[in-house]
Amino acid sequence: MFPGLSESRNHTGCYFDRAPEKLVLEGYRRWTAGFETGSVVAWEMAYGLYSEILGDRNGNHALSELSYFVRTLRHCALCPLKTFPFGSHHVCREECMILGLVAGLQNCDMVAARTCLNAMACPSRHEEVENAAIAFAETLVELDQVLLPIPKSAIDDIISRPMRAKYH
Repeated sequence: MFPGLSESRNHTGCYFDRAPEKLVLEGYRRWTAGFETGSVVAWEMAYGLYSEILGDRNGNHALSELSYFVRTLRHCALCPLKTFPFGSHHVCREECMILGLVAGLQNCDMVAARTCLNAMACPSRHEEVENAAIAFAETLVELDQVLLPIPKSAIDDIISRPMRAKYH
């Protein structure tokens, strides 16, 4: 869990069990794994998750936006993207930045969103990544999948920590 992040009044339990956070985090993990392994199995798992939570039609639409976002980020990232395995209740720095970027955009916290963007993307490619993230974030909002806000102080804390070895 992110330091300083309060739970929604309507939800008790793990932050990562909330549908919006699960769509972003697990979707990112599975889609990235598909690129890294070249196997469609991870992409099929992402499709299964999205269709289970959103239904086939909405799931396809949201997954298309996720795909575009991840593909854009892979080409514009400052360093290789890292992930934890599917279903892990841990998050790495990059996963925190993904969640922070989407949450910031959805909750109109552009300071937090820009902080995440600056930590992930090459300066010359910020606009591309931001546009792809906005499309993904807006699609999730349209489907009533809004992430809890992540305070900039929590994002700053994560960014200031030393980077560790590759997770996945």
